[in-house]
Amino acid sequence: MISTPAAQESPDFSLVLGGPLYQLFRRAHLAGEALELARRRIVTISLVAWLPLLVLSALHGQVLGGSSAMPFLLDIEVHVRFLVALPLLIAAELIVHQRMRFVLKHFEGRAIVPERARARFDAAIASLFRLRNSVLAEVLLVVAVYGVGILLIWRFYTVLDTSSWYTEPAVAGSKLSLAGLWYEYVSMPLFQFLLLRWYFRIVLWTRFLWQVSRIELSLIPTHPDRVGGLGFLANTAYAFMPLALAHGAVLSGMIANRIFHFAASLPEFKVEILIIVVLVQLLVFAPLFVFAGRLAQAKRAGLSEYGALAERYVREFDGKWLRGGASRDEPLVGSADIQSLADLGNSFEIVQGMRLAPVTRDAIVRLGAVTLIPIAPLLLTIMPLEELLKRLFGMLF
Repeated sequence: MISTPAAQESPDFSLVLGGPLYQLFRRAHLAGEALELARRRIVTISLVAWLPLLVLSALHGQVLGGSSAMPFLLDIEVHVRFLVALPLLIAAELIVHQRMRFVLKHFEGRAIVPERARARFDAAIASLFRLRNSVLAEVLLVVAVYGVGILLIWRFYTVLDTSSWYTEPAVAGSKLSLAGLWYEYVSMPLFQFLLLRWYFRIVLWTRFLWQVSRIELSLIPTHPDRVGGLGFLANTAYAFMPLALAHGAVLSGMIANRIFHFAASLPEFKVEILIIVVLVQLLVFAPLFVFAGRLAQAKRAGLSEYGALAERYVREFDGKWLRGGASRDEPLVGSADIQSLADLGNSFEIVQGMRLAPVTRDAIVRLGAVTLIPIAPLLLTIMPLEELLKRLFGMLF
């Protein structure tokens, strides 16, 4: 069989190897063809976002003291955002690329995509690559960052009303200092762009899977993964763990600022914590539910077909062993008929237990736990470490 261009590209399938920023990183020697040099990339981008804020705050005497209610070094949120969450967003690219580059090989190697549907499968791959590499898409992300994320949401809903390291007193209340201007027009847009680009990639991933789900796939109802052979997709959730950790880190920094500077308490943020956990779960697992229709169809067909097979077999088994059909010389002990009946029963149970998406409980729990890890230290603000450890050990033992 002559391989198509898309099939030849399948070993390099990636959600992240493309786009103007990727090309810029390569020309600036901040990335290789497969996103090598991750440490150099993380250090450079984090310093661009964070170091000028430190220097400009120092020029205005707002590093640790000064007249502001929140000096720069005491702003936990800004440090967590640019020194923890931002590096995680960058590191996630390499992890996602390495963990998901063999997705197409699994589709092909397991014969899930039949030969008659190969053209549609290749078209879905090509469409994904075109959008991933789109210059217009990243330009629109930049427009969204400055037009909505900065000028609307950040300026009117996020900027502190009180005096801080990035604001100065003014006649109309307060204005941005030099550090504040860098914060508004460089640091925050950089962070928001990287975050929105991840959301864009997840949209592309969802679109690709949806297009694949529209193909007449060759799903096996009795496959032991209980999702017709699509179980390998469940492992893609683990590739997004750094993204989950970054979301949890951003929320923890915001909560920490409110607790230590504005006398808030951790229980006040139960809704926000729940929202971030649910959001991360939706980002990672919602794309996999596009196969729900195909899997439901495969389950119905499997129950019908294996039900008919089981009906025929058990009637013959009943007639042979319970109604006198077996000869007296044929031993019951060790008969292959018994094992075949058990195997048929196991197969039918697998079909009955088919799930509607390649999502596992283990992946859901782990993703939720990773999202909450950055928030966990804040429990020490509502109970002593000794009491916290007692409760933890009480739950475990």
